[in-house]
Amino acid sequence: VQLQASGGGLVQAGGSLRLSCAASGRTFNNYKMGWFRQAPGKEREFVAGIRWSFYRTDYADSVKGRFTISRDNAKNTVYLQMNSLKPEDTAVYYCGAGRLSGSTKELTDYDYWGQGTLVTVSS
Repeated sequence: VQLQASGGGLVQAGGSLRLSCAASGRTFNNYKMGWFRQAPGKEREFVAGIRWSFYRTDYADSVKGRFTISRDNAKNTVYLQMNSLKPEDTAVYYCGAGRLSGSTKELTDYDYWGQGTLVTVSS
């Protein structure tokens, strides 16, 4: 089972990036999927999540209105569209997949993790 995150890079403040997380090895249609990020010297924090049922989404307050998470079950892929990026969004972004139903915000609910992709936002 593998999660492959991609799409990170260097962008100026106010710009946009789209992250992708492709799953392989099994079908994740009935898994919740989430994006977390970890900045240097900080703990990994929740960014956005999407449940398998009704595609309900959750967002951290810091990204609401700027980031959008979506999933394409046919492609076994989840996306994170990031707009109006700020320097404080700079971090390594990780995608995760979890079997437990319910909220997508808990780090410990995730069973599989991708390798991370670096997002750097310059001021």
